[in-house]
Amino acid sequence: MDKKQLLKKWLEEEKTAHIKGWDFSHIHDRYEEENDLPWDYKDIIKKYLREEFCLLDMDTGGGEFLLSLEHPPKKTSAIEAYAPNVEFCKETLIPLGIDFKEADGNDILPFEDEKFHIVINRHGDYNPEEISRVLKSGGVFITEQVGAENDRELVKLLLQDVPEIPFPEQYLNIAVKKFEKNGFSIIEAQEAFRPIKFWDVGALVWFAHIIEWEFPNFTVKNSLENLFGAQEMLEKEGVIEGTIHRFLFVAKKK
Repeated sequence: MDKKQLLKKWLEEEKTAHIKGWDFSHIHDRYEEENDLPWDYKDIIKKYLREEFCLLDMDTGGGEFLLSLEHPPKKTSAIEAYAPNVEFCKETLIPLGIDFKEADGNDILPFEDEKFHIVINRHGDYNPEEISRVLKSGGVFITEQVGAENDRELVKLLLQDVPEIPFPEQYLNIAVKKFEKNGFSIIEAQEAFRPIKFWDVGALVWFAHIIEWEFPNFTVKNSLENLFGAQEMLEKEGVIEGTIHRFLFVAKKK
């Protein structure tokens, strides 16, 4: 494929870089990540979750993961702030009887004090004080987070001007200290650095547009020479590889 054909393909990927919920099926089999984390987020939740418990899922996306838990809808609540996902959740979650509200995890949560037995949060914002307020005594907060150093090799590969780390406090030790200061005990905690692999530069273009906070101001035309460099890397090595940064912890309210 010559440069003109590659450019056409990459511009098409750029044009289609939109998602509902958190659906990466567009690049399924063209990239790989999170397949070898040393924990299973869903299994950890299942370990603590009981059918009679009140559950809150923060930053639920389109509710895909939440629905996979198959928790009783009348015992289930969710929040989401990203406007396209909010509308999607209204269409899919509310008719099931799930208590869905539009809200940002950093803000005051729209729920009464001590409502929940479990609050979960995968890759979303949160406020430890608010988590404490809405959890019952003995309740748990379970979160898997994207770490500060996530995808940095890929950012350097694509962007001419490499930005500062967007969330410099996203490390396990910093996160757990904030919860300990708010009256929690940490009962599980892990941190991991694992590979992310792309077998198609077009998939990387699509990914960089979706994860726009990591790749600010990225466009195909602004980064064209970098993309050709990435294509050369792919042809030489058979893969473009970076590193993801994840951490997980379970905090119990005292």
